[in-house]
Amino acid sequence: MYRILLLLFALYAPCALAQPWLLIDTERLTLSVMEGNKVKKVYRNIAIGRGGVTEERKRGDGKTPKGVFHVVRIEKKTPFRLFFGLDYPNRAHAERAFRRGIIDRFTLRAIERALRMGRMPPADTPLGGNIGIHGLGNADPRIHQALNWTQGCIALTNAQIEDLSAWVRLGTRVVIR
Repeated sequence: MYRILLLLFALYAPCALAQPWLLIDTERLTLSVMEGNKVKKVYRNIAIGRGGVTEERKRGDGKTPKGVFHVVRIEKKTPFRLFFGLDYPNRAHAERAFRRGIIDRFTLRAIERALRMGRMPPADTPLGGNIGIHGLGNADPRIHQALNWTQGCIALTNAQIEDLSAWVRLGTRVVIR
């Protein structure tokens, strides 16, 4: 009996543990919903920051940060239809900025405290913040189709963000590359 239970656990545990996560490809301008290594859904023609992408974002540069993040806030009442707030800057971004003298120890601790509490880090630092995934709201869809227009966020159409909301929960992992 023990062997049967062990075998059943071995067969079904990987399925139970495979939580959906998001892969954002900033070159192809796609957002893929993943379960393990399997692509479940792809959203095309997303928009990123008007300044491109970077490993080292600074407040106001309009760039989308690369890295591994998590959804720490979900807003349903927003000008952008829906907003999934990410934990940017994450620990790696903050520690790198501290080592380079971009932020001070007080700012590093404030970011670390927010991350420990599962909240969005403060946005009023030299690293900026309020990075997330959102819809268009009342913005012009033609602009969205024509260019990368955000201040650093990832933007989808309103229909795409509504559809994506079925996959996203607090804690959802988001990889931006």
